[in-house]
Amino acid sequence: MECGGNRRQKSTVGALGARTGTSKVVTKQNDRWNVMAVERDKGEWYLGGTMPAFIGPPPFGWVQKIDLSTLEPITESEKLPCGEHVWCGAILVHANGSVMSINGSYLHRLSPTDLSIEAELELPADRAHNGLLALSDGTLITKDLRIEGEGRTTITRICSETLEILDQFSLPEGSMGRIAADIVNMPDGSSIEYVYVPGIHKVWRLIIEEDSMQVDGWQPQYRSEDSDHGLAWDACISGGSCWVMDCGDIGSVRAIHTTEPNGRFVTENTKDNVRRLSWRLPAPWSGAQRLIRIDLNNSHEVQSIEPFGTPGGGIIAPPVYVPESEMAITWDSINGGLAGVSDADGELEVMWHFDARPTMQPVVFPGSKELVINDFVDSGDDLIVIDIESGELIDRVKTGAKLANGMFLSPTGEGGVIYCTTNTVAHVQWE
Repeated sequence: MECGGNRRQKSTVGALGARTGTSKVVTKQNDRWNVMAVERDKGEWYLGGTMPAFIGPPPFGWVQKIDLSTLEPITESEKLPCGEHVWCGAILVHANGSVMSINGSYLHRLSPTDLSIEAELELPADRAHNGLLALSDGTLITKDLRIEGEGRTTITRICSETLEILDQFSLPEGSMGRIAADIVNMPDGSSIEYVYVPGIHKVWRLIIEEDSMQVDGWQPQYRSEDSDHGLAWDACISGGSCWVMDCGDIGSVRAIHTTEPNGRFVTENTKDNVRRLSWRLPAPWSGAQRLIRIDLNNSHEVQSIEPFGTPGGGIIAPPVYVPESEMAITWDSINGGLAGVSDADGELEVMWHFDARPTMQPVVFPGSKELVINDFVDSGDDLIVIDIESGELIDRVKTGAKLANGMFLSPTGEGGVIYCTTNTVAHVQWE
């Protein structure tokens, strides 16, 4: 499942062991956009993604069951239709045993044995979709992706058995980031399930009911109408707050999502396309990267901090908050910089900086105070392990990847992580 659970806390038990262990790396190069890996039964791993087919032959989604020791496929799905949209979707293992894959404008239910298609749904919104969650009743929920000026986002709730559409909701704004979800227990013994959707100016919260979705009155504004900052990616629901970083719709994201189908460029100028897709291009705003905290009980309690203060900040992945250490981890991908921000006294305060250029979804080990994330350097993309509370470097490992993006790390539960990016997947273990 994405980010270790629906709250997107990216947290896992145990320890990575990078302080005392020695890293061992298995790297596989391919021509694919590797998005994420998920575990079904113990040791049973699935890798999913799409194709970086911005020009040329049409893209398609795919899922592989892989051998963790070699990263080679044991079995593989057929080419999964995606409406020709080029964007990172998601996979998850459902409680019913099936592997679910969302890619472009299609959702597939796959057999865990041979990854054959058990059911297929062409979604009503002919757009790229990002994020796929299983709610407490087993239903699936996803949304299409729209940046500013591209209309209202469609949120779709789906039966996990038949892939029948159960409900649709049109958000008052567009939405770029992936959805998060949480269940809140009420004083009377009842519970409410919420879904959080980062919009263009607000973060929206939906109340999930048995047969409908309703907009909640909690509608904090994180970005003004005349803002000189970009849009928010996913929310992290942690420590009684909703945490987001803005400045996410950088030039490459805007380029991908102003074409139809999304990401399919008309021009065959390869050099021009490579440049358009670089996340290192100057930001289309002058605002510095912000970390924003929103109180889950009071939508008017919105705090922000600029941990780096460098104009033209930008990111392609969301933050993480570690309640055990009362520390949020934030970064600026365009300008560089990784920071730990404390809220121990109720205010946001930068506690440490580390010179790095992260882009991807991290994983945290609260028990051992280890955070693992990427650091893009001129020679390629490294993994770094950082002490959550001090910001000190614990270890650095070369992955063998030449490209960095905003994809996912997955803890293997054996002192290791699976790393995904364009053209490369790696398994790093500390022994």
